[in-house]
Amino acid sequence: MEAIEKVSTEVEKVITKFTAINEHSSKLIQNEINALEAIKTALQEQSSESEMLTPQQINLVKSTIARSKEKLHRLAVDHRDLHGTVSKVGKAIDRNFIMEYHQVVRQDLFKNEANIKLLDENIAQHFYRQGMNDVADSLVREANLKQEQINEDPFAELHKIFEDIHHRNLTTALAWTEKYSKELEAKNSTLEFKLHRLAFMQILKGGINSQNEAIAYARSNLSKFVVKFQKDFQVLMGCLLYLKVGLETSPYNYLLSDEMWIECADTFLKDSCNLLGINKESALSTILNAGCIALPALLNLKQVMMSRQVSAIWNELPIEIDVERYHSIFACPILRQQSTDENPPMRLKCGHVISKDALNKLSSASISSLKCPYCPSEMVANDAKQIYF
Repeated sequence: MEAIEKVSTEVEKVITKFTAINEHSSKLIQNEINALEAIKTALQEQSSESEMLTPQQINLVKSTIARSKEKLHRLAVDHRDLHGTVSKVGKAIDRNFIMEYHQVVRQDLFKNEANIKLLDENIAQHFYRQGMNDVADSLVREANLKQEQINEDPFAELHKIFEDIHHRNLTTALAWTEKYSKELEAKNSTLEFKLHRLAFMQILKGGINSQNEAIAYARSNLSKFVVKFQKDFQVLMGCLLYLKVGLETSPYNYLLSDEMWIECADTFLKDSCNLLGINKESALSTILNAGCIALPALLNLKQVMMSRQVSAIWNELPIEIDVERYHSIFACPILRQQSTDENPPMRLKCGHVISKDALNKLSSASISSLKCPYCPSEMVANDAKQIYF
């Protein structure tokens, strides 16, 4: 963030200087145009039968040309100064941003066909979630993926409804909330009321002629919200009083603003994902966001990352990255290590879970049986089963 602010400061200097030069040069050029027009008019008024200019007229033209050349030179100097200010932006970018990331990248990561395939599948899944089916279909075809490998994501339907709300189309959203009305009410959601409020306001935009239709809609769809949203309901009824003069000039004109639609769309996305138990972000978006958070810290350790003596860090992060509620799937409570493909989580007979390395250490210390580190249960190592998340 600090790097962005430093570059932003240089950009602001360029914009400020450019604006000043633009205003100055526009005024100067216009003054010269006016001066030339004045000379032209004066010469036409003083013209005689002779086509030759008088000495006074020649001096006037020469002085005007000399003055114009001088001002043109000043503009050129200002322009050169602007180039110097612009070049400082490039230097600030080079000084504050890292252009080479190869020190913190595993070069062999995408030489593996399985990894490439997994990446393609995640990209295709992301496109399907965003409703970009044609792009996703092209990727599936060109990457030789199997359609059944790309899970059908329920988020695609939610994203379409989300886009419909932004385009002032409430049909699909209202149908969805009607389907899940009881579940939304159980979660104390405000979504259904907000959608019907927008629909009510859409009707009122028709003016006084839409009054009866609006009242009928309120009776059919908004009456059940009277107790829970009493004040909001009173505001909606108050809108009816301003239909003759226009809602745009009323105290309730905020109900017609774009922000109401944006808020409702965001509420839909949040509540629908919560209800269906799915993530608002695709796996690809989550990975990219986590990578952007991790990259600055890893760049600070790039010399360590390049050291041959710490090659193990290529299989796990050498430092903890704060990604809020996201965490590793399993961390061994005994060895304090994250699980890996080589060191998977193992379920003991009693139900407790430890890592495979911890299991091996416990079993090697005992000839016949091993004891669970968290309860009195005893078992043999073969009783443990690998678990998969």
